[in-house]
Amino acid sequence: MSSLFGDAPPAQDLGAATRPLAERLRPERLEDVVGQRHLLAPGRPIRTMVDKDKLKSMILWGPPGVGKTTIARLLAKESKADFIPFSAVLSGIKEIKTVMAEAEKNLRYGRRTVVFVDEIHRFNKAQQDAFLPYVERGDIVLIGATTENPSFEVNGALLSRAKVFTLRGLSIEELAELVTRGLKEMGVEADDQVPEMIASFVNGDARNALNLVEMAGSVAENGRITQTSLEGVLERKMLLYDKSGEEHYNLVSALHKSVRSSDPDAAIYWLARMLESGEDRMYLARRLVRMAVEDIGLADPRAVEQAIACQQTVHFLGEPEGDQALAQITIYLAMAAKSDAAYQALKAAQAAARERLAEPVPMQLRNAPTRLMKELGYGTGYQHAHQSADAVVGMKCLPPGLEGTEFYHPTNRGVEAKIRERLEEWKKRREAATSS
Repeated sequence: MSSLFGDAPPAQDLGAATRPLAERLRPERLEDVVGQRHLLAPGRPIRTMVDKDKLKSMILWGPPGVGKTTIARLLAKESKADFIPFSAVLSGIKEIKTVMAEAEKNLRYGRRTVVFVDEIHRFNKAQQDAFLPYVERGDIVLIGATTENPSFEVNGALLSRAKVFTLRGLSIEELAELVTRGLKEMGVEADDQVPEMIASFVNGDARNALNLVEMAGSVAENGRITQTSLEGVLERKMLLYDKSGEEHYNLVSALHKSVRSSDPDAAIYWLARMLESGEDRMYLARRLVRMAVEDIGLADPRAVEQAIACQQTVHFLGEPEGDQALAQITIYLAMAAKSDAAYQALKAAQAAARERLAEPVPMQLRNAPTRLMKELGYGTGYQHAHQSADAVVGMKCLPPGLEGTEFYHPTNRGVEAKIRERLEEWKKRREAATSS
């Protein structure tokens, strides 16, 4: 073809090479999906639906980049159904009715239709209700995807007609496998630690992992991604846990023991190391709740409340805003009065339950809902605490073989100091009540 500038070279068909890496690596079969084995492995719920050719409407609930769209496409493909994607942001009731009419027509010709609604939580109630008659009649299989809790974001009528499946963020190992596939697809080499570094950085999101591979590969020197070049793309230093997991547990141990030792500076440093290494924020929140229960206990009963509030905040805000909540609770726990008395009390009581004869419940503690049980002595000797002026009675509540045993020994720290005083006072009153 000639032009004003002479013969133009033939147009190049860029084809698949121009598509994003995440799109090029989109699996063609369910068994090729990385992660979600609790749903997709043989014998698991979604795999079984496909194997039995009994695909039903469902809601796929999970964080971004875990395969919701991919799974929906593959379910349609393996069920030999038409796949119609919807965007809750761009589509309205008019578009829904148009697609439903097409689905009804398909059904008359023996073809099923899978309607996939991305971000279904963004549909208002009227839009969600528009699907109901078609789902009820079986005209379509509806697959909704959401990052929000369906209990709150999907109306009850639709929710009752669709099975909710929870998808999980991908593990470090699963993401590293996916990153390795991406590197191979791009024809780019990488240092051994790079796949795990990327996997640690993206917080379970496969799409972000592959986007990062593509970005790092495009600027790699001599076709190789190194730790230094990756850090240049991220504009941050990467602190990698070793593959054996030892460094991960070393850092967790350092954080826990710094909190237990009431050293807020050390605690916040070890927390920062874990955050910078890409640690799962919800894992950190769970560990901090455990510290509140195990090491602080009743010395500061509000510690558990604060730790649970932190977990909810991290879940609600995500990164990076939720990191400040983790920092706040770490300092709070480090500064709180410490006691493991409740922890030790449970261990002692469990040991007694395991090792001693299982004595019967004393008669005074048994309910007597029938006349026969009353005649047998059930409830005899029961003293109702609220009928006592100070709500303290002399009734024994342990079985005879354990009478007088003390499992809980409160410390003299924080709120437990007052608990100790109260227990000592109650002990005196019980003894007085028993002897009177």
